Amino acid sequence: MKFSDKILTLANEAETALADRFAAIDRIAFENTQRVMDAFREHRVSEAMFNPTSGYGYDDRGRDTLDAIWADVMGAEAAFVRHSIVNGTQALTIGLFGLLRPGDILFSVAGKPYDTLDEVIGNVGEAGNGSLRDFGVEYRQAELLSDGCFDWEAIRRVLTEEGERVKVVFVQRSKGYLNRKTLSVSQIGELVAFVKAILPNTYVVVDNCYGEFTETVEPTAVGADMIIGSLIKNPGGGMAETGGYIAGSARAVELASYRLTSVGCGLEVGASLGQNKNLFKGLFYAPHTTAQALKTAHLAAYVFGEKGLGFEVEPSWDEERHDIIQTVITHSPDMLCAFCRGIQAGSPIDSFVTPEPWDMPGYTDKVIMAAGAFTQGSSIELSADGPLREPYTAYFQGGLTYESGKIGILSAAEAVYGDASYFSFKKEK
Repeated sequence: MKFSDKILTLANEAETALADRFAAIDRIAFENTQRVMDAFREHRVSEAMFNPTSGYGYDDRGRDTLDAIWADVMGAEAAFVRHSIVNGTQALTIGLFGLLRPGDILFSVAGKPYDTLDEVIGNVGEAGNGSLRDFGVEYRQAELLSDGCFDWEAIRRVLTEEGERVKVVFVQRSKGYLNRKTLSVSQIGELVAFVKAILPNTYVVVDNCYGEFTETVEPTAVGADMIIGSLIKNPGGGMAETGGYIAGSARAVELASYRLTSVGCGLEVGASLGQNKNLFKGLFYAPHTTAQALKTAHLAAYVFGEKGLGFEVEPSWDEERHDIIQTVITHSPDMLCAFCRGIQAGSPIDSFVTPEPWDMPGYTDKVIMAAGAFTQGSSIELSADGPLREPYTAYFQGGLTYESGKIGILSAAEAVYGDASYFSFKKEK
């Protein structure tokens, strides 16, 4: 691929400016890798644990050991990791249905959850499909303040008025399809302490997608009762081809396990079918791979932000990050599509394909997605997507290696810079 002098100069400027930030990311990756390797040694991982099991999967040493390692790495009492979980939405569904009962309240305190949870909660979709609302679970929501912090008074009001009926306080760590800041582990720790001071028995559940290994601790290490995520994002390290995880307190994980399989069976069953090796290897790679994605996101923020092509970006290029997502607000459907086409062209797989907006299941707006990935839908690999609605925000994430991620960013920059609508955008600014 050939890039213009303007785009290459921007990239060189970015890497010089980001040297200290990249060094800080490497330090975080080292500490997280050390924690993972300590857990591997503590639990005496051996090649025998990669052997497949079939049928019921009783006494699967690899599966059970990986669960124990995951709990240690996440700072949790218990955990389970399963290749049979099809995506993050299913993992979240397992956790929420595991904890909530008829008459309970699910209280989201960071605004609206990710779009694909709308039908799970019952905020949209047909009655009778099996949503939480169908099972008598009520829903409340509090917005974040304009500075990205929790609205403590609004949260206190719901917790005190509804009392023990608030069974789950739900917080989405990452921004999803919202234009807001990602929450740090420290902020989530403050929320846990706040909730527990009012309602000690209420579960605090965190959608941890995109946030794993971006800091040196996870939300369970600061008191969250449950964290949930997808293996084709950060914690799968680019090796897991499918799957999800849940970690947290022993009781919360136990209840979720009954929803995963059945009451009475829980985590005793579930054949690994030869997937253990990839899941172990993915966790081993995860801190380093996440660091590569973080560096790629910083580069994108510089190239597309005020120092580069002039778009509004979040986070900014020099800001500390708590997930791997970078947003670029294009204010134009054409430029959003151009951005995604550039990412696709700079990907290793299906680089010749032109992404188009489509009615994607689980979303209320048409969505354009670029993902030239080895694993379908893998967000730790180079990818970009966004709903076709104002302000036409591109959500970028991933990059298995910084070098390949850089190529993707430069490709997207060329696509936007070469689009006619970009020059109208510059005139308006």
